[in-house]
Amino acid sequence: MKNRKRHSPEQIVKKLRDADALLAAGKSVGEVLQMLEVSEATLSRWRSQYGGMKSEEAKRLKMLEEENNRLKKIVGDQALDIQMLKEITKGN
Repeated sequence: MKNRKRHSPEQIVKKLRDADALLAAGKSVGEVLQMLEVSEATLSRWRSQYGGMKSEEAKRLKMLEEENNRLKKIVGDQALDIQMLKEITKGN
């Protein structure tokens, strides 16, 4: 079993462009998948997520998703702290 490889948003956008060019040149889907070293499910997921984007837009999207996750974690921690303080003050 091969090790998993993480692709950056720029790499994904480039591979999507390459896949479209190869398919337009008459290559079969199987050949394209082999050349890109990805599965059909991965290519499909990438198309739905990054289809039509430029690499700068994909990079910005990734950064915004990471920031959003960080902020959600902060809000969750604050909600737990508030709940804890309510429980503590309830006993007094």
